Amino acid sequence: MTSSEQERWQRVKNQLRAELGEDVFSSWFARIELETVDEAAVRLSVPTRFLRNWIQSHYSERVLSHWQAEEPGITRLELSVRSAAIRPAPPKPKLPENPTLARATQGSAHHNGGGDLRAGVPFMSVHEALGGSPLDPRLSFDTFIVGRSNTLAHAAARQVATSRRGDALMFNPLYIHAGVGLGKTHLLQAITWTGNGSDRKVLYLTAERFMYGFVSALRTQTTLAFKEAVRAIDVLVIDDLQFLQGRSTQAEFCHTLNALIDAGRQVVIASDRPPADLESLDDRVRSRLAGGLVVEIGSLGEELRLEILKSRIAAACVHHPGFDVPAPVLAFVAKSITHNGRDLEGAVNRLLAHSKLTGQPVTLEMAEREMRDLIRPAELKRVRIEDIQRVVARQYNVSRADLLSSRRTANVVRPRQVAMYLAKILTLRSLPEIGRRFGGRDHTTVLHAVRKIEGLVSNDHALAEEIEALKRQLQD
Repeated sequence: MTSSEQERWQRVKNQLRAELGEDVFSSWFARIELETVDEAAVRLSVPTRFLRNWIQSHYSERVLSHWQAEEPGITRLELSVRSAAIRPAPPKPKLPENPTLARATQGSAHHNGGGDLRAGVPFMSVHEALGGSPLDPRLSFDTFIVGRSNTLAHAAARQVATSRRGDALMFNPLYIHAGVGLGKTHLLQAITWTGNGSDRKVLYLTAERFMYGFVSALRTQTTLAFKEAVRAIDVLVIDDLQFLQGRSTQAEFCHTLNALIDAGRQVVIASDRPPADLESLDDRVRSRLAGGLVVEIGSLGEELRLEILKSRIAAACVHHPGFDVPAPVLAFVAKSITHNGRDLEGAVNRLLAHSKLTGQPVTLEMAEREMRDLIRPAELKRVRIEDIQRVVARQYNVSRADLLSSRRTANVVRPRQVAMYLAKILTLRSLPEIGRRFGGRDHTTVLHAVRKIEGLVSNDHALAEEIEALKRQLQD
């Protein structure tokens, strides 16, 4: 590389710094390097895919225009991801450069991580450019079966997906919660697929992917770039929020959530529980989440389960025309498999495998045999700590505020210990989480209460019957 090329590259960077400001320039261009310049192309490299994709999507024309001002014959930019592990060491000054090796190295870098950047031609969708979580092409609105338990969630998701840039937001954020396999991810990915074909930038991330992106930005010192990228999105879709961990990551999510909502950008979130039950999140985040539209997808009714089965079998018949499931078998599966949609999917796969691998028709007897382990006992009602506190307070004629207070009188201590005990055995909450929900108590206090009640129940039959009655009341 000649000194004149380096001088031109320095002038280009100076112009970019003057236009964009020092903060933006440092975030995006501080680690970009000039590789080669020929008659028609400039080749640049960056250390991460994230930087490459963002620069390609947002600054390609600007960089190209500055190069063309320096060298009118330049027609394209090529941006690659360099790897410290395989990048050859720079040649010593006295040794002649090996043009063949140089071309091979550049070609390999371009093949592995680069992309042809022509002005005005988008390199990839915004979702791909920002490293969004993978999307399943089967999870669209066309394949979502609507029933009584998910009508409102479906309608809200449709409204969000079909809105245009500049439209007034009907509700923000949209928060969908449900148990496993009831359609949360299906609706969120359907929103993303629909939005990718509109004029809005839509990004779908699992909570795990959000954490990975933020931690990677911290490690590569590109946090400002990460924040700018996420907050420039029109519709941010976050799945499985219950898995968001880490104080700094949660703080960044809180700031991102506030920035997007305050800027009139749409946020859609899914979790396995309502905002109030996300004990690990900051109170401000839970309050902001609850301030939008919170929708629960209920359990699948038998009629909806039957429609889902019919849809899945029709889809299977496209690729396996001879696959046939008699109506009595459909009715049996819909009635027997009640847990979630994924179990229904598994049932269809088993029927299909039996039909194709054995060549035998699907019968009711075969279905009863093959579905035995998928038929689960009825799932108990999900109990919330708030419900336990309310029921126990009513039983012992104290207030919920008394249970959460620091009062140590006997008429409050025993009900509080009973409520903590029930929270431990009827919910999946950890001891620290239970302690926080009982006035910010330490987990050792909860452990003491649980052991105390366990000891009393084994000797006090009246208390044992009392607690069994409370359990039945909470689970009915």
